[in-house]
Amino acid sequence: MLRDAIRVLVANWDGSYTVPSRRLYPHQWSWDSAFIAIGHARWAPRRARSELLSLFGAQWRDGRVPHIVFNPKVPDGAYFPGPDFWQTRAPSGTATSGIIQPPVHALAAWKTHLAEPDPAFLRRIYPRLVAQQEFLRTARRSPEGLISIVHPWESGMDNSPAWDLPLQGVQERPTGFVRRDIDTVNAEERPTDRDYERYVALAKAYRDSGYRRPGAFHIEDPLFNTAYGVAEQALAKIAEVCGLDPEPHEREAAAISAAMVEHLYDGDLFQSRDVNTGHLIHSASAAGLTPLMLTALPGEIADTLIATALDRFALKDGVLPSFSPSAPEFDSVRYWRGPSWINLCWLVWQGLKDRRPDLAGPLADGMLTMVARSGFREYFDPFTLRGHGCWDFSWSAALLLDVVAEHGLDGLAAAGGEVGEELGGLVKADHVSDQVPA
Repeated sequence: MLRDAIRVLVANWDGSYTVPSRRLYPHQWSWDSAFIAIGHARWAPRRARSELLSLFGAQWRDGRVPHIVFNPKVPDGAYFPGPDFWQTRAPSGTATSGIIQPPVHALAAWKTHLAEPDPAFLRRIYPRLVAQQEFLRTARRSPEGLISIVHPWESGMDNSPAWDLPLQGVQERPTGFVRRDIDTVNAEERPTDRDYERYVALAKAYRDSGYRRPGAFHIEDPLFNTAYGVAEQALAKIAEVCGLDPEPHEREAAAISAAMVEHLYDGDLFQSRDVNTGHLIHSASAAGLTPLMLTALPGEIADTLIATALDRFALKDGVLPSFSPSAPEFDSVRYWRGPSWINLCWLVWQGLKDRRPDLAGPLADGMLTMVARSGFREYFDPFTLRGHGCWDFSWSAALLLDVVAEHGLDGLAAAGGEVGEELGGLVKADHVSDQVPA
């Protein structure tokens, strides 16, 4: 299984970065590259550094890191919406999208450094990471101190039921676009045509504003704000290595945690807030569990989140669905409406390792078991563990390497997985030297 994970990453490597999937996602995606770098760091740290530096090579002058960096060698019609739709380029001349994704990159940079300490790499990427955060503070911060998103794609959880209500206000207009995703994946596993019509309408309106003005979808999302806060936590550590003052980052991390508690916590779970209406959007999204990663989160709130995870998400079973199975909107196979995703499990695992190791262990074993049963799929049915979406998905392979490096394989073996003894030494707790030239 570990050798197969490296096979996936090698097959999806494009010279300086890794595509999420050769057929379905043939370009570079922002938060995918962060998760992929975390896995690369465990076996080929040079590739991890290249992954992040390649992405930040397409950073805009205002500091935003676009959610897609387009490969000019890929035919124009291979992915929609492509460069012709977005009509924008980074200062480097590279065609990109104009929206963003959760800023998990500082965490990825720090974990890459831990795998193979490289202060020169941190000094190189630190100002770019700071510029990314400054863009969010300048362009997306609300008076309440929270960071907003302007498109469901910016959340990373595209068609989450949490977005059903705010998307009702989006006027979809038929534009004659051709979806490419359902040429590769069963339509029942993907967002609907109506979803896409709304996505395209929102993206077009934002594009036509010069990528400045939010439209009908203007949301403060707990996962995105958690990623922002965790980035500040990581930047404080990076600053220390670079000989800089970590205190501004520590202060910012504490401030975003306090703002989330005040404005997004409903006493049971963290929720999204509609900036246009000022109201919380009550849903059962597992995004509301990710604030467990925030070190400044009060202990009593963390305890309540864990109780919610056990009660409403069946966390004790070791598999975390993206939406509560008890909710009427839950769908076990359709994209972000219920399936289990390795990256979301990994984020919650990060928040549990120190707070509740007794729950973190089974969640790590659950991630390994999903892959052992179904391979490196994009997402998994949380009940049957059957894989869905595309095959050979890069962040599933990458994050498995990270989980094994830190957690080991004993739990998988106990669950019935057959793992050869020679594989146990392939990924070590620190890193394995590069086996493929970067």
